[in-house]
Amino acid sequence: MAELSRRQLLGASAGSLVFSLPAFANTTPNTFIAARIWPAQAYTRITLESPNKVKFKSFTLEKPHRLVVDIENVAMSDILINLGKKVQKSDPYVSNIRVGQKDSQTVRVVVDLKAPTLPQVFLLNPVANFKHRMVMDIYPAYGADDDPILALLNGKKQEQAKANDKKAPPQIAQKDDKKDDKKASEPDAIQPQKRRPIIMVDAGHGGEDPGAISPNGLKEKDVVLAIARLAKTKLEELGYIVKMTRNEDVFIPLKKRTEMAKKAQADLFISIHADSVKNNPNARGTGVYALSAKGATDEAARLLAESQNESDIIGGIEMSHNKDVNSVLVDMMQNQTINDSLRLGRLVLNQLGKFNKAKTEVIQANFVVLRTPEIPSILVETAFLSNAEDEALLRSTDFRQKVAQAIAEGVKQYLNIAVLARR
Repeated sequence: MAELSRRQLLGASAGSLVFSLPAFANTTPNTFIAARIWPAQAYTRITLESPNKVKFKSFTLEKPHRLVVDIENVAMSDILINLGKKVQKSDPYVSNIRVGQKDSQTVRVVVDLKAPTLPQVFLLNPVANFKHRMVMDIYPAYGADDDPILALLNGKKQEQAKANDKKAPPQIAQKDDKKDDKKASEPDAIQPQKRRPIIMVDAGHGGEDPGAISPNGLKEKDVVLAIARLAKTKLEELGYIVKMTRNEDVFIPLKKRTEMAKKAQADLFISIHADSVKNNPNARGTGVYALSAKGATDEAARLLAESQNESDIIGGIEMSHNKDVNSVLVDMMQNQTINDSLRLGRLVLNQLGKFNKAKTEVIQANFVVLRTPEIPSILVETAFLSNAEDEALLRSTDFRQKVAQAIAEGVKQYLNIAVLARR
C-alpha cells in the first residue's frame, strides 16, 4: 500500500470536515404532521405528532396562568399556526394556544389557561397508527397530591358521588329469616342489605385511545361509553349506587381505573368493551371475561387481554415518581375474589346469550383492568366490530339497550345472594 503524503492526509481530513460540518449545521428541521386536542372535565390533552422524536423544555407562568413549551429544531407549519383554532370555547382549562418562532432553532408554544392547573408534558414513542407524540396534559389543580389523576379522584369525582348519594334508597321491607331464605333462590328477589351496593362501570378506552375501529369507522370508545351510560341508568333504577370511570371522551389509564374502584369502595367492577379480530371477519358474538391467576383460558383470550392491556401504551401516561402510586397492581390473586368474578360473569353471560350469539362460559385471562383486589370484576365484550353483522348490532340503540339491561339483570341476580363487605 502506497504511503500517503502529509498533504494528502490533510486534504482527506479537510474534505471530511467540510462534508460533516454542513450536515450538522443544516440538520433538516423536524415537522409536526398532526395536532389533536381532547377537552374534558377530567383534563385536557394536547397532542403534537411528528415523524421523529423532538426535544423540548417546559415551564409555567402566572398572572395570567400559562404553560410554555419550547420545542427545538422544529419548522413552523400550518399545523402549528392553526393550533389555536382547535381550542373549543367549552374547554374547561384552555382558553387559547399561541405559537411563534422564539429563535432560529426554537418554536415556542404558549397555552393560555383559564385557571391554575397541573400540566404534564412528555413524549410517547410510536405505537399502533401513531408516530412520535409530544403530549401536554392539563390537569385541574385540586391540591398537593403527587399524582394529578388521583387528585382528580379526590376532588371532582367526589362531587359526582355526592350527587348520586342524594337519591333516596329504595325501601325494602324486612322479612323473617325463613321467607328470606326462600326468596334468596328467586332471581327477582332483592335481598335486604344494610347498605346500597356500589358498582363501578368502566367504559373502555377513550380520548386518544379509540380502541377497536370497524371497517366503517365505528369506534369502540364511543360504543362502549353509550352502553355504559345506559347500564348506569338501569342499575340506578334497581336502587344501586353507580359510578363511572369515565363519562366523557377522555383517556384514563388502566391502573387508575382500578384505583377509582378501590377509592369508591366498589362492590363490583364491570368493564365494557367491543371485540375485534384481524383477518377474521366471521368471528362474532358476545363474551364475558374474568381475571386468571394462572394464565389465559385459551390463545384467543390471551391475545384479547394483550390488545386491551395496550391501552396505556396507546393513550400514554406520564408515570409518577411515587412508587406507591405506580404499583397499584395490588395482588388480586385471591381465589375467593376470582370465584366471585366467575359467578357474576356467568349470570351476566346468561342474560347476554338471550339475544346474541354468546360464548358458552366465562373466559379467563390476565386483564390489567380486572386486577382489583377484593372486588369481583368482569370484562364484557359486547360484540365484534370486525364483523359486519355485529357492527350493525352495535350501531343499534335497541341492541345497546339490551346489553345494558342484561348487565343490570345479571348484577341483580348476583347481588341477591352476595354478601357485601361490612363498611
